[in-house]
Amino acid sequence: MEYTVQKLSKLAGVSTRTLRYYDEIGLLKPARINSSGYRIYGQNEVDRLQQILFYRELGMSLEEIKKVVTAPTFDRFQALTEHRQKLLGERKRLDLLITNVEKTIASIEGRISMSDQEKFAGFKKKLVEENEKKYGKEIREKYGDKAVDESNAKVLNMTPEQYEEVTRLSEEVLETLAAAFKTGDPAGELAQKAANLHRRWLCYFWPEYTKEAHVGVTQMYVDDERFKAYYDAKQPGLAAFLRDAVQIYTGLGEDKNN
Repeated sequence: MEYTVQKLSKLAGVSTRTLRYYDEIGLLKPARINSSGYRIYGQNEVDRLQQILFYRELGMSLEEIKKVVTAPTFDRFQALTEHRQKLLGERKRLDLLITNVEKTIASIEGRISMSDQEKFAGFKKKLVEENEKKYGKEIREKYGDKAVDESNAKVLNMTPEQYEEVTRLSEEVLETLAAAFKTGDPAGELAQKAANLHRRWLCYFWPEYTKEAHVGVTQMYVDDERFKAYYDAKQPGLAAFLRDAVQIYTGLGEDKNN
């Protein structure tokens, strides 16, 4: 069956403007243009639009989606299988949050008692799953499945106090690092404080700490564009500054002032 822009728009629940934009950027081209100048979409385009919308639901940017669906090695069946696994994971997370809310309501009403550990279970699981979604592939390739699985287990077993502390530390690392960056000295007191805070933060996730791993992960912050974008969002160069500070902190790099 073939569809005009208007008909495909109604079928998929997206605007005609969106479909025209997808055409303009080369993400979803029509099968053909008819004699009246209308875009005509066939079954292949319908299937691709479904795939695009799946990826959008998973939070991917249009640029990322285009790279995936236009790649010569793109396999629709494999992509759908991966979608299914991710959606099942999301369903588990939502089920856990719903259960958490229901238990909290029952606890307030006095029908059950709820441990502090239970109160934070859903949030910790979300933290683990979001990290897996964003960085799981690279981290597993670099450190191996065993180390990552142990790290995830450590997060899920955090006490409420530990969860609160790791959240606070994450914010303090960035605040201290930003202040240290202004000094321009990775060996300075503020920069070394930031490196120490970063070590403390890492220890909440890692089964064990080593100086080599600490330096390695900060180098990854510089090499991987997504990590770099996170640290450099407000101050370009922050990721590299943290790496330099950690190299000095661990004694595994050169003091940039020497």
